[in-house]
Amino acid sequence: AFDGTNYHGWQKQQNAVSVQEIFEQALQTLLRQPVETVGCGRTDTGVHARQLFVHFDVEEGAGFEERGASKNARLISRQPSTINQPLTINHRLTASLNAILPKNIAVKTVLPVAADAHARFDATLRSYEYRIHFDKDPFKQNYSWQLRDFPDLDLMNKAANIIKEYRDFSCFSKSNTQVKTNFCVIKEALWRQEADGSLVFYIAADRFLRNMVRAIVGTLISVGKKEMEPEAVRKIIESKNRSMAGMSVPACGLYLTEVKYPYIPST
Repeated sequence: AFDGTNYHGWQKQQNAVSVQEIFEQALQTLLRQPVETVGCGRTDTGVHARQLFVHFDVEEGAGFEERGASKNARLISRQPSTINQPLTINHRLTASLNAILPKNIAVKTVLPVAADAHARFDATLRSYEYRIHFDKDPFKQNYSWQLRDFPDLDLMNKAANIIKEYRDFSCFSKSNTQVKTNFCVIKEALWRQEADGSLVFYIAADRFLRNMVRAIVGTLISVGKKEMEPEAVRKIIESKNRSMAGMSVPACGLYLTEVKYPYIPST
């Protein structure tokens, strides 16, 4: 998990500090060998993560094994479905990493798994939340987006239900992302109001395109402001044109909340 406020996303970049860079430095300090990590996906600058799975390979005998732990170690990744023994948490490495990582990055669990595990390709479901508040609050400025007027929640949920009917989300993707397909299967998309009056948009899918969630939220907010009808979302999606969709809302309100694998129990 991490607070993304001061990071340029998860993935390493040449001229900016990323979560992956800081995390790999911590691993290399502990294991005393070069380590390359693979995340379950990438996040944009300023986006937060409550759960993000990563895998890495290390040489056998790296020095952090615990009793009953496999020497093929990967961080919070998978165990093939053909292997039925329970996953063993490596408490020693978890504690050691948290001791040297900055306060805005935390390791929740380390699991030793098979050598063919892959944090990105093995994930079956990813979910995000986007948070919106209305009263000016200096303690929320990096963790939620402030709107002036309350949008129509019913209209936004009608539009969100329409989005679930489609698979090609080219209209919500950044251009030139070099992905093989813009098809995604959205399992859930729902707005809810919290007890404090704030709004949360929850969306879950098998995969997401770059900037997709923020573009969807911007489009749904336009519906909630009655700048367009819910049915207009159909025309936007069918156009496959990013310029037809709404604005990309600020990154500060977006959280990667859960990633699911068929062999790791949900937490």
